[in-house]
Amino acid sequence: MWKIVKRTLPGLLLTLIGLMTLLILSIPIAGLGSQARIAALTNTVIPGNNGSPEVRAYVARPTGEGPFPAVIMIHEFFGLNESIVGKANGLAEEGYLVIAPDTMRGQTTSWIPRAIYQSISTDQAQVNTDLDSVFAWLESQPDVDIKRTGIAGFCYGGRVSLLYSLHNHRIAATVIFYGSSETDPEVLKNLPGPVLGIFGGADSSIPLEEVRAFESGLQQAGIPHEISIYDGQPHAFVTDMASIRAGGAQAQAWNQMLRFLEANLKNRSSTRGSQPFAYTAPFAWRYYAMLAWEHAFGGITHRRHE
Repeated sequence: MWKIVKRTLPGLLLTLIGLMTLLILSIPIAGLGSQARIAALTNTVIPGNNGSPEVRAYVARPTGEGPFPAVIMIHEFFGLNESIVGKANGLAEEGYLVIAPDTMRGQTTSWIPRAIYQSISTDQAQVNTDLDSVFAWLESQPDVDIKRTGIAGFCYGGRVSLLYSLHNHRIAATVIFYGSSETDPEVLKNLPGPVLGIFGGADSSIPLEEVRAFESGLQQAGIPHEISIYDGQPHAFVTDMASIRAGGAQAQAWNQMLRFLEANLKNRSSTRGSQPFAYTAPFAWRYYAMLAWEHAFGGITHRRHE
């Protein structure tokens, strides 16, 4: 037996090294053409604030006359893509001016290792800087009521939305679709407006204990909130507008967001109010490790819609 192991072990090690090398090489290769894809998806270039880089974004405007409530929509860890553009259009049909910025500065992919790399290499402080430029641009638009501006994000974008709301005390409402959360009431009490959190009951990347701790933290912090767990749904179960319009859990979650936004943006004239809050969140290593596992081996379906 030991002789067999000795004969096969070098081959196994070489195979493993080869696979790891291919995986590492695939990450930069999967990023080729990203800038061109982002340019094709976006229709607006936002000037950067205070010398920061320009921000490319897709803007969907509703019909009729403003000023409209606005929603900043944040993409998943794949980067800005067609599914987010479709959701921006779908939300604009409900009477919101929606802006979906590229928060990864030209990076977009459908390859999971590349998506993980993009998340790790994108600093939240940089994202906040870019979103400050987006918010300033919204404030300059005559058809936007800046006092009724919210933020909504999916996966990576859910966490970005929460952290940006902690950064910008003028955000009127926050929607988190299965994003890693904060649970400390002393942090959460600095949120400027109500929070909607939508999670999947079968999402192994965000344990239900974390969702409950998030809900408890919001309660202790006195932040109006609505936390829902969709039984049996995996991470990233809200995929694209075609699937949303087909019904089921995706439609239920989308319609829950519409009711929340109607109550807290359309029918509200101002934010809850808070003071500016400087907060540096730790990188969610466990979340992204579990997210990679969930995408590779779990029940996630949204890769088919990219």
